[in-house]
Amino acid sequence: MPVNWYAALVLIVLLGIGSVVLARFHYAKAAVTVQPAVGQTWHAALAFDICGTMEPPLPATPTGATTGLTSAGSGVLLIAPKSSSEAGHNATLGKFASGYTGMTLTNTSVQYPGAKSTVYKNGATCPTGTPDAGKKGEVRVRSWTLSTASGAGKETKQVGGHYAAKPAALRFANSQLITVAFVPATTSVPKVPASTVLALVQTVSGTAPVTTTTANPSTPTVTVPTSTPTTAAGGTTTTPTTAAGTTTTVPSTTSTTAKPSTTSTTK
Repeated sequence: MPVNWYAALVLIVLLGIGSVVLARFHYAKAAVTVQPAVGQTWHAALAFDICGTMEPPLPATPTGATTGLTSAGSGVLLIAPKSSSEAGHNATLGKFASGYTGMTLTNTSVQYPGAKSTVYKNGATCPTGTPDAGKKGEVRVRSWTLSTASGAGKETKQVGGHYAAKPAALRFANSQLITVAFVPATTSVPKVPASTVLALVQTVSGTAPVTTTTANPSTPTVTVPTSTPTTAAGGTTTTPTTAAGTTTTVPSTTSTTAKPSTTSTTK
């Protein structure tokens, strides 16, 4: 056989091997895991506006839940898939709603969980006593993302404000803020409340929630040592030093100073 025939055969074999290698390379690149993956944790925030009334933040999901899409309370959601059925493209708002007791969310209906809650379907009329009373509403979902501006202030803002074409199919994103609403089609869906945004920021940053204590303004207070002064021999009064930051707050009262006791001795 001529040499050229062998050369052509070798070339064909080499081209075949090269095509297989190239195909495997592209297949490996395409097989990237879609986030959130099983074992990964994201955080999001969720609020409900029913007929113009912003509902209270969702309570925390009971301990021992089998799903990885849960509520941590204060409107914060934990997106931590436990299986492929709730990971990647399956990590949706509808999937979360299906695992939260008392909640309903489809592309055409919504129910905020509660003892006397109502399932609102597209075209239903908002009830008397609500801001949108008498108006027909529809299920609408709008989402934003937390963004921290660069610079000294590093202000955190909500950016985006995109409406989901299919509410239940909205995919979760990290640091996402979502408002689920049943409102008229012409009404702008409001942003997530500031208190819920703060709870999300604190969760993401790992800081403890802010605890606010309100004192009675009608009762003045004074700060006193936490221990009782002692009088040593010779009449010298010693006040113990209180540890830094350790004070006791008591109501201010009117005090009366008693006269010191005097003992006389007759020679």
